[in-house]
Amino acid sequence: MSRLRFWFLLPARVWLIFLFAFPLAIVCAYSLLERGTYGGVELPWTLENYQRLFDPLYGVIFLRSFGLALAATAICLLLAFPLALFISRAGPRKNLYLHLVILPFWTSFLVRTYAWLFLLRDTGLLNTLLQKMKLISQPLPLLYNDGAVLLGLVYGFLPFMVLPLYATLERLDPVLLEAAADLGARPWTVFYRVIVPLAGPGIWAGSALVFIPCLGAYLTPDLLGGGKTVMIGNLVQNQFTTARDWPFGAAASLALMALAAGLLAVFMRSRSREFL
Repeated sequence: MSRLRFWFLLPARVWLIFLFAFPLAIVCAYSLLERGTYGGVELPWTLENYQRLFDPLYGVIFLRSFGLALAATAICLLLAFPLALFISRAGPRKNLYLHLVILPFWTSFLVRTYAWLFLLRDTGLLNTLLQKMKLISQPLPLLYNDGAVLLGLVYGFLPFMVLPLYATLERLDPVLLEAAADLGARPWTVFYRVIVPLAGPGIWAGSALVFIPCLGAYLTPDLLGGGKTVMIGNLVQNQFTTARDWPFGAAASLALMALAAGLLAVFMRSRSREFL
């Protein structure tokens, strides 16, 4: 069995070595080198790139990224929980509502983000409607700010919160809710004392699926932030393209990976404690 297991897992191991381990090793090596005169990398080995990450300027970028990712996760949770609960109790129409949730995935994420540009700009649909309704006299600054980036993150990653929550709530035994009601619990008490604790695995899974991609997002801040809202992903992308500072870009990307891995480890440890 051990030999069969070895040959069965060999393609996956080779795939991970060539497409994950080798590229990661290259990035690690680049992060310890210096930027070349005309781009690229050159010797000697140095830790200066990691020391630059402690500059207050980059600290603000990390804090902004963490704050926006945390806010997007919280908003997605608030929006997704009632939606997932509704779908789980929709009866024969469950599949229809689930298809509507995943329908945005049928379109390119880039195209959907560009659509928000046409909706939020000064001459976009929202400002035009508000002006025609005489609610505002001047266009509102809906684009190129943190609010627009937060809106784009919530829109883009909301389905990743809905689906794990639905998978958990759909298995919820209605008998438990009836028992709580028979014991005199009011609807709100049933919700936060029975439904929310039982939906814990879906909440944790959805939060991880939303928070970590939001933390490294670069396309949404780049388009909807207009260069005014810089997140970690934008910093890494800028270092590899415009600035051509590959060593610092590699160090920033590894710092982002370490942060995401640390948060994921904390999440897994907290989940394991709950099961003990």
